[in-house]
Amino acid sequence: MHPMLNIAVKAARRAGQIINRASLDLELVQVSKKQHNDFVTEVDKASEAAIIDTLKTAYPDHAILAEESGRSDNESEYQWIVDPLDGTTNFIHGFQYYCVSIALTHKGIVTQAVVYDPTRNDLFTASRGRGAFLNDRRIRVGRRDRLADALIGTGFPFREKDSLERYTDLFADMTRACAGLRRPGAAALDLANVAAGRMDGFFEQGLSPWDVAAGALLVTESGGLIGNYTGDSDYLHVGEVVAGNPKLYAQMVPILSKYTRINAA
Repeated sequence: MHPMLNIAVKAARRAGQIINRASLDLELVQVSKKQHNDFVTEVDKASEAAIIDTLKTAYPDHAILAEESGRSDNESEYQWIVDPLDGTTNFIHGFQYYCVSIALTHKGIVTQAVVYDPTRNDLFTASRGRGAFLNDRRIRVGRRDRLADALIGTGFPFREKDSLERYTDLFADMTRACAGLRRPGAAALDLANVAAGRMDGFFEQGLSPWDVAAGALLVTESGGLIGNYTGDSDYLHVGEVVAGNPKLYAQMVPILSKYTRINAA
């Protein structure tokens, strides 16, 4: 395993321990405290602090972009992109679908990726050019080649409720086109599951870089394609993403392209 990936795995497992420990006391905390959002923010922050501590100890010069603490000041060719707990709302409710996501970019290109599901102890890893793995076993995207047979993951835009009507049109179009649409609520884990062939494809808008950076490398290293709704490879900072095996990707893009937000402003 690449040494930088090794450190990312160590960081993700540390964060996973914090999240798992906190999950045991969810009910207790919710009953004793009405502000369960405060509680989950503590878990988010504790998880992020553990990750940053691990990364900084190994690579003090590297830059970091993390969901809770934002962007670090130091200039470096290397930047870690961290989501300490993707699926926070699920976590609060004890709905066990959430993960830790850590990616490393070198000169803007994602080179290492870890998505860790602490509930199932599933560790997804990828190094650029070396393939994608789930618990040390090689993974591949699914082989279904007809969108009509495919199980597709998505996420609802929860931040921009005003775009919900436009989204329900897209939701209807996709529902007609595929075998089933799923909305589990953690984009990083959804992408990891596409890489492992557990879902055939995925699309979502309103995403941040830390939601997709690690999952994107998992998808490409497992033989899939990832891009924005128009099918271009520029997805990391534009807030929309579509992923799947090459044949399904080609069938999803024509449906999604008319809903792109790029250049809409």
